[in-house]
Amino acid sequence: MSLAIATSSVTPQQNWLERLGAGHIILTVALVLYPLVASDFFLTQIGGYSLVFGMLGLSLMLLAGYGGMVSLAQITVAGISAYAIAILGNNNSNVLGFGWPWWLAVPFAVLAAALASALIGWISVRTEGIYTIMITLAIATATYYFAQQNYAIFNGHSGYAGIRAPAFWGLSWRDAKPFYYLCLGLAVLSYAAVLYGSRSTFGMTLQAIRDNPRRMRALGYHVTAHKVFAWLLPALSPDWPACCWSGSTAASRPAPSASMPRSTC
Repeated sequence: MSLAIATSSVTPQQNWLERLGAGHIILTVALVLYPLVASDFFLTQIGGYSLVFGMLGLSLMLLAGYGGMVSLAQITVAGISAYAIAILGNNNSNVLGFGWPWWLAVPFAVLAAALASALIGWISVRTEGIYTIMITLAIATATYYFAQQNYAIFNGHSGYAGIRAPAFWGLSWRDAKPFYYLCLGLAVLSYAAVLYGSRSTFGMTLQAIRDNPRRMRALGYHVTAHKVFAWLLPALSPDWPACCWSGSTAASRPAPSASMPRSTC
């Protein structure tokens, strides 16, 4: 009798299609087929940039949703990576421009932005709630005005123009379709990484720290270190889109929204 009850209580294993869900499948098909019906303008200005800002929002969701830390400096982090691409790579502004190839400049740009995000986190993790929001807003605003007034490194308000997009596999990634599919691929990877991270040991620990940091500290967890590392991780999401942004639109300059490079074709 007990064996029958135990057997009946076992739920059947779901295959990967059932785990994925009908909504995800329909959305994936729609995004993949979108270039077949969209013009170049809608591919870049609507499709590509929506994915870019979606990844920025995803990074903020990881930090605020799972970590309980609201940041107004995520755009600043993305801007740092875009400026790094302009400085380390090639530009037509006659300011710096070390001429590094894209495959070397992009990892350094991502690393620079990730370290900057970790530094912002290290400064702000000792606060909570509205105080964290105000500290990150202050850092973002200070970064924007520094970039706007510094001409030796950031070329002031004019920023950088003529940033060359990478070309490999016989494709120019500034073109509409390659740029869209590049953003789509990065968005899928970012989404999968966030899902995996939220269910990992670190993700569960971070959520527990969000709910009750005092208890987690009493259990022996280094709360501050976990929070700072959580600030570093989402920086890897906006940095790649920022690199795509600067390469696609060929211009990076300060924008009022806290140092995200405003781009013009």
